[in-house]
Amino acid sequence: MSKTNLHDCVRASMEEFFHDLNGTDPANLHEMLVKAVEKPLLEVVMEQAQHNQSRAAQWLGLNRNTLRKKLVEHKLID
Repeated sequence: MSKTNLHDCVRASMEEFFHDLNGTDPANLHEMLVKAVEKPLLEVVMEQAQHNQSRAAQWLGLNRNTLRKKLVEHKLID
């Protein structure tokens, strides 16, 4: 496992993102970041929970219906 933690990875990515903007004002940063992080989080948790939505929802601290909604939003289930 890498010694770089999630905080440092996000920070470095955001700094690179702002650098790439080259002075242009960003928009909807929170939504962009949540969507970028949420899908891989859901993919890994669902895999580790052996696709048991109740277990995954519990691990994530979400209501099962909320988890289902997010899985559909990210096209991880139909």
